[in-house]
Amino acid sequence: MTTLPQKTVTGINLLHDPVLNKGTAFTDKERDALGLRGLLPPSVNTQEIQMERVLGNLRRKTSDLEKYIQLVGLQDRNETLFYRIALENLDEIMPLIYTPTVGLACQEYDHIFRRPRGLFISANDAGKIPTVLKNWHNRDVRVIVVTDGERILGLGDLSANGMGIPVGKLALYTACAGIHPSYCLPVTLDVGTENERLLTDPLYLGLRQRRIRGATYDDLIEEFVNAVQHEFPHALIQFEDFANHNAFRLLKKYRNLVCTFNDDIQGTAAVALAGLYSALRITRKPLKEQKLLFFGAGEAGTGIADLTVAGMVEEGLTETEARARCWFIDSKGLVVKSRTDLAEHKVPYAIDRPFLKDSLDIIDAMAPTALIGVSGQHGVFDETILRRAAKINDRPIVFALSNPTSKAECTAETAYRHTDGRAVFASGSPFAPVTLNGTTFVPGQGNNSYIFPGVGLGVLASQSQRVTDEMFLTAARTLAHEVGEEDLDKGRIYPPLTKIRRVSAAIALATAELAYKRGLATKLPRPANLPGYIQSQMYNPMYESYV
Repeated sequence: MTTLPQKTVTGINLLHDPVLNKGTAFTDKERDALGLRGLLPPSVNTQEIQMERVLGNLRRKTSDLEKYIQLVGLQDRNETLFYRIALENLDEIMPLIYTPTVGLACQEYDHIFRRPRGLFISANDAGKIPTVLKNWHNRDVRVIVVTDGERILGLGDLSANGMGIPVGKLALYTACAGIHPSYCLPVTLDVGTENERLLTDPLYLGLRQRRIRGATYDDLIEEFVNAVQHEFPHALIQFEDFANHNAFRLLKKYRNLVCTFNDDIQGTAAVALAGLYSALRITRKPLKEQKLLFFGAGEAGTGIADLTVAGMVEEGLTETEARARCWFIDSKGLVVKSRTDLAEHKVPYAIDRPFLKDSLDIIDAMAPTALIGVSGQHGVFDETILRRAAKINDRPIVFALSNPTSKAECTAETAYRHTDGRAVFASGSPFAPVTLNGTTFVPGQGNNSYIFPGVGLGVLASQSQRVTDEMFLTAARTLAHEVGEEDLDKGRIYPPLTKIRRVSAAIALATAELAYKRGLATKLPRPANLPGYIQSQMYNPMYESYV
């Protein structure tokens, strides 16, 4: 899928083009034809030799941040080699280019800045956003990941430093689902920051002002969304790491107007529900009988609950009955109807019972089958809570989903140790296998990369006009179906990352089929061989011959 443009790029300009550059892999014929003779060392390397060199240097680095910097540098020089290395070493590379390392990279973004990627649109660009979008070099953009940096992972307001998130997410679109990198555009909307450290840091690269709010903020978002429809009419917009007070209302406003979704709400929901479906193959109980206790009542928690409710309704419960099986603990305590301080997105899950503040009292009152950690509070699943959950359930489901690792509600080792190895565990960040009393457990990572790349590929392949909750429910079922018995035997409720392209292709097919079934697809006529068509759209990071 990578070819030289009609106006052939040659010489040093070719070596400086990360999409076309092959570095030392240019053949002798290519070097003569493209004006590269003398610009490279004389030895011609295979891509495999280049990979050996890069991985050797990478593995000698002593910190994950240094490894991140090296990989971003490679992405800036040679995208094909970067994605080949990522695809063939996902277990090693994904934690470096995304969670948990990307959190630290965002915190240090202004200090490690080398070369810009994506588009920075600031509050000062109001009224000029179409012009800013026109500055992007590629006119065929299919996927945009955009953040305003107010709630980066569990780290809070990092504003312009949050660009690492859209860049990392789009790298996963390519590595995991094969969406060509030239179709991808990362965007950061810099509307100011409330982070005092950034405002006083002389190296900070963003606007040195407080965040714009209210109508001014909404007008900027509206201008951006409208400009995308005009400049990149085939683009899917993924909202990422917006604060709760904006995330829910922006999704509600735009979901039925443009092709968009919020990964923190919908992607997280799908990967968590897929984990629940897999866990229930271990506990041998249906979804409609589960009682979920959420620690945290933000985007992730309510998104998971909404999709779980949809799944329970399919199994025969009413929506009211299903919602009553989802309890929430926020910073004040149990979310109940008598409280007058509830945000709009919490109200549907406010239960009609006396307020409780203590987590153990709440666990005793509910007797939950699953603890869902989306609080961003490290260690909130302590020994007492885990042992109480294990007393109530033979196989307690424990999901510590907050990112990065420093924000996880508990570690894999803690979960297994305090439940005597009986926990069905998953986390947002990766944890190493745990050996307890001679048994080795392989913890599952509930990473959104299992969901959003495949959904995105299905949307692009069908040219769907919208992204629906039904697509994410279908994606959750598809992902759970990809978990084999050999995975469950190890305690792993997600497939290994080595199967991620197969998983993404399966989710893309399910998504595209649903788009055609619901009349949302505009890729007409429907391809006669839809699975084959989807496979043909997946970028393979191998060098092509230019002569």
